[in-house]
Amino acid sequence: MRNATYREAINEALIQEMERDPGVFVYGIDVADHKRIFGTTKNLLEKFGAQRCFSTPLSEDAMTGFGLGAAINGLRPVHVHMRVDFMLLAMNQLVNMISSLRYSTRGNLKAPMVIRAVIGKGWGQSFQHTKTLHSCLAHIPGLKVAMPSTPNEAKGILISAIREDNPVIVIEHRFLYDINGPVPVEPVPFPLGKGKVLRIGDAITVIAISFMNVEAVKAAEILSRKHNVNIEVIDPVSICPLDEDLIVASVKKTGHCIIADNDWVNCGFSAEVSSRINERCFGLLKSPVKRIGFAPVPCPCTRPLEDEFYPNAIDIIRAVEEKLDLPNCNLSGEKFYSYENQFKGPF
Repeated sequence: MRNATYREAINEALIQEMERDPGVFVYGIDVADHKRIFGTTKNLLEKFGAQRCFSTPLSEDAMTGFGLGAAINGLRPVHVHMRVDFMLLAMNQLVNMISSLRYSTRGNLKAPMVIRAVIGKGWGQSFQHTKTLHSCLAHIPGLKVAMPSTPNEAKGILISAIREDNPVIVIEHRFLYDINGPVPVEPVPFPLGKGKVLRIGDAITVIAISFMNVEAVKAAEILSRKHNVNIEVIDPVSICPLDEDLIVASVKKTGHCIIADNDWVNCGFSAEVSSRINERCFGLLKSPVKRIGFAPVPCPCTRPLEDEFYPNAIDIIRAVEEKLDLPNCNLSGEKFYSYENQFKGPF
């Protein structure tokens, strides 16, 4: 193991898989330009050449269909979407073609295709560059969807996704790219469909999605200091398939649950998780499942309004205090929004 950033872990996974399998190639808008997708595709062009790492025209539908054709013909494409918002332009390919290919051909054809999609806020992204859409994508049978939140998960999930014979969408939050953590030097897959306990606790379960894991761990540290309360933080990692048993075991232990999603709550992934918890833990719940997510409006552009739109550690702390009937602790000395202030844009 060694320490690496989230961006370095992704880059290492791509290099190792491209070295292992000559059928793996990486393509998408700006993949080979000077920014190299926040540094995640660094050195791929130099190491593997323009046939295995190349930028594409601004045509999401055509480029996604191109990847499907490559996958059908035995290659393993990794298609990068800089903005998940504009994957909507490729929904016909994803929903009607890619997801159902194996089913429609009785298993005679497969689509070993990975789509990396970037999400997240920063310096006023506003309403056309801030969506997540994971609940929409996870709704479609035939698509696997993962949202790793640590460098170890990022590397392992991408390796598993590339080796998978079915289409996998890996969603990366831009604020995670500078996160540091232990990563295996060797290419060790992280299994799709398995979650992870990020912090052990017994008072309440917080299920956090993507960057909300960073906020949940921050909230847990403050609650431990201020209230001597230990909350358990669960990272599903893969939201389809979902490690339901891990979630249920935690909720049965604590009796309380908060789901902190990086998305709107209406008809969202948090509603699905809440439903499954109610089905399997109903008699053991000490309080109703609480959901936290985006404000129910299009995302505003200015930083102060953006901070109000997105949930963070403060929302989790106050929700825990309400559930456990604790007084509101003083947060005036705590530092929040640290990642927002560090983010300098994609360049």
